[in-house]
Amino acid sequence: MPRPRIRRAVAAVVVGTALLVGCSDGKESAAPELPESTCFGAFTPAELAPFMGTGKEVRVDSPADVRLSAGRKGAICNIYVDGKTRFFATADRLPQGQHFVWAPSVDEQKPEALPFAQNSKLWDGGAAVVLTCSGPTDAFELRLWIDGSVEKIQQDARRPLFTELMKKYLDFAKEQTGCDA
Repeated sequence: MPRPRIRRAVAAVVVGTALLVGCSDGKESAAPELPESTCFGAFTPAELAPFMGTGKEVRVDSPADVRLSAGRKGAICNIYVDGKTRFFATADRLPQGQHFVWAPSVDEQKPEALPFAQNSKLWDGGAAVVLTCSGPTDAFELRLWIDGSVEKIQQDARRPLFTELMKKYLDFAKEQTGCDA
């Protein structure tokens, strides 16, 4: 009598699989909503949504601001979806005149300069700026970097998106660090 049991087991597996497929609608799950303020308060959820892809859990690791000083030299923001980095932003306050060399991995991306920053790079996966600043008490170099997961963003939309985000981030960081470049 094992045959009827096998048939019932196979039928149960087939029905269960059909139910699961029917419930999924064949669509990927959406990433959960981002907090209202992300990455130092510099970006809105709508601005960063293209990088999030799909998933179940979003985690933002970021300080509340990017108010760098002689005592606070850097800030990092990571946004993770299901444990994978989807967006990354940094700000570093460097001593004035510190020699800075772009990483070879950036130059391999065929970067171009941003139209609003002389010492800058823009590539399909991110953007970076190094700016000489005159602060309230001393001069310093401000280095900003953003990158994100671009697989869900059309190729021709990537650089314009990073240009827009970096312009906003640069203005925001200049205000918060007291950079009057």
